[in-house]
Amino acid sequence: MDTKPLALAAAKGRLLALNAVHAAASGHIGGSLSVMDILTTLYFHTMKIDPKHPSDPERDRLVLSKGHCTPALYSLLALKGYFPREDLSLFRSIQGHYSGHPDMVHVAGVDMSTGSLGQGISAAVGMALAGKMDRKAYRVYAILGDGEIEEGQTWEAVMSAAKFRLDNLCAVVDVNGLQIDGRTSEVMPSEPLDKKYEAFGWHVIHVDGHDLDALVSAFDEAKAITGMPTMILARTVKGKGVSFMENNASWHGKAPNEEQYQQARRELAQRIRDCADEMVLESMNRAQEPFISWTGEGDEWNV
Repeated sequence: MDTKPLALAAAKGRLLALNAVHAAASGHIGGSLSVMDILTTLYFHTMKIDPKHPSDPERDRLVLSKGHCTPALYSLLALKGYFPREDLSLFRSIQGHYSGHPDMVHVAGVDMSTGSLGQGISAAVGMALAGKMDRKAYRVYAILGDGEIEEGQTWEAVMSAAKFRLDNLCAVVDVNGLQIDGRTSEVMPSEPLDKKYEAFGWHVIHVDGHDLDALVSAFDEAKAITGMPTMILARTVKGKGVSFMENNASWHGKAPNEEQYQQARRELAQRIRDCADEMVLESMNRAQEPFISWTGEGDEWNV
């Protein structure tokens, strides 16, 4: 499939996430940037969802177990149409409901409130089991961090998913190699992850977490697996897209100052321009009218 629209959505999501964190002077930007391509693929390709009917009982569900990465989640929900993009200015604001962790009560499109690391995958297992018991066709997706899986509860959930043969469950570990205290390999080594999940009875897929074609194929493969849950191990770069944030553990949970923000904004806006230019050129090559226009200085595109 043509993943150029996905690339543009991810680029826009990264800039919106940066804007939200900077405006709030608070938030987890590093992990939000690393997981952006994964979430973009889910929301704009894989999941059966309808922003006009966010509570549709037949919809696919997503649990952001690494719940501190709401800058990515909220940005993509806004781009998808669950709420106006202007609402992102209320991120972590007392005037709004867009808190630092997902809120299923007040924010349209959020399927589970999360934030206590290690607990989200258990909720996802419960959702998938309920779907099986109710004979529903919906699928459940869970996104975990590679630091998060140091929590013992995650492995209890993994065992349960295998026991109940939850082939309607697909989990993803955002393997960016970093957590708040440094490298996961030094804080609490967890490799080899593939052998662990295979031993626990899961189908395992390796993927580059920034390769959109590979992500599309991985999620499509997961849908075809029967009799067991699927775990996608997505290798990513923390802070992806901002040169001075990439592979830097210090950007786990802090906001950029004004100088850093302006540099990051320029880099991410350039990525938007590059993605949009590719789409315009392709449309012109197909003898169609260009369907993307630049409407602002830094981050406003009409698609």
